[in-house]
Amino acid sequence: MNKTPHYDSYVTILREELIPAMGCTEPIAVALAAAKAREALGLTPERCCVEVSGNIIKNVKAVTVPNTGGMKGLEGSAAAGIAAGRADLELEVLSQVTDSGRAAIRECLESCPIEVVPAGGDRVFYIKITVEAQGHKAFCEIVDFHTNIILIQRDGDILFQAESKTDSGTQQTDRSILSVEEIIQFADCLETADVAEILSRQIAYNTAISSEGLKGGWGAEVGKTLRTVHGNGVVVRAKAAAAAGSDARMSGCEMPVIIVSGSGNQGMTASLPVIEFARDMGAGEDQLFRALAVSNLITIHQKTGIGRLSAFCGATSAGCGAACGIAYLQGGRYDVIAHTIVNTLAICSGMVCDGAKPSCAAKIAAAVDAGLLGYQMYINGGHEFLRGEGILKDSVEATIESVGRLARQGMRQTDREILDIMVGK
Repeated sequence: MNKTPHYDSYVTILREELIPAMGCTEPIAVALAAAKAREALGLTPERCCVEVSGNIIKNVKAVTVPNTGGMKGLEGSAAAGIAAGRADLELEVLSQVTDSGRAAIRECLESCPIEVVPAGGDRVFYIKITVEAQGHKAFCEIVDFHTNIILIQRDGDILFQAESKTDSGTQQTDRSILSVEEIIQFADCLETADVAEILSRQIAYNTAISSEGLKGGWGAEVGKTLRTVHGNGVVVRAKAAAAAGSDARMSGCEMPVIIVSGSGNQGMTASLPVIEFARDMGAGEDQLFRALAVSNLITIHQKTGIGRLSAFCGATSAGCGAACGIAYLQGGRYDVIAHTIVNTLAICSGMVCDGAKPSCAAKIAAAVDAGLLGYQMYINGGHEFLRGEGILKDSVEATIESVGRLARQGMRQTDREILDIMVGK
């Protein structure tokens, strides 16, 4: 079969997106910036300033930072990066913290005052960590996505800088080339060897943390509760698998996950339900890889118009992506998958993001349930929600665009109100 026009770019997008991270990615990005700033300073910091956008504050406030002994919040994230972070490991910056490292983190919190300052400007994703000691100052600036460092400076010396402060420090493949139709064509013609390494890793990592979450003892035990109450059917297992991974991850589990669109929760939601259905069907590895390519890319396609962080819960996009991957596994192609997307977005596009925390697991379960309902509606009688009903448009691409507009523009004030409520304003 001939390759699609953007075949190589689609493979590259998967490689750029499906990367490992340990812990919720916002506190980990703060820790990464702190580790880079500490490395640039070359001294033990005596003071630290954490300047971040509201969405970073929102997503760090209530989640446990892994390998810190249960710490939460921006101060703990920054101290962890300063005292024990491995800057070269990027989103696994805290994966090598030892007992002595945890002691160093506690000592840093006691000896190095850490000031948190809300960032000005309109950037949704902004982190700047500044550290000072012995009359010297260094900082690291990250914008737009979690590993996108645009500036590292010590005193007056620029150690690293993107081409301009408005550019990405790391250039990524243009996501605007994604379309539902070509994503399905790409999966059909995919030479699975091109993605076997990254998708095998996604399966292994995300399945492992899900299994840990199902053992119980993490968060509110959403995944375990689903299995206990509703049994062992494949639909229940699909929802519970994704929820259980979030149960563990939001509560500080030190196992890595493979993220999608900068989010471990979205990475687990886009993959684990598809894996459960593939196992139930006895699907082969190639078939699973193709379905995961659909799920991941549909998720990324939706998030392109929304942005990395928003008041719009990212589990909605990933639950929709998972349902599309499941539809593909069961023989559905463009017509079925397009209707699955539109039906799903009609059901749960109103779910808000009020930060990373244990209840994310329940939102994930709800999003997967909505995705599966949207799919099942269409394959059982061709039932569909129609153009003009709410925000739905006359095509799947136009509907995805309208949801992106809702999340990116319409929910800006919602985002501010959520943050004000969270911080007690």
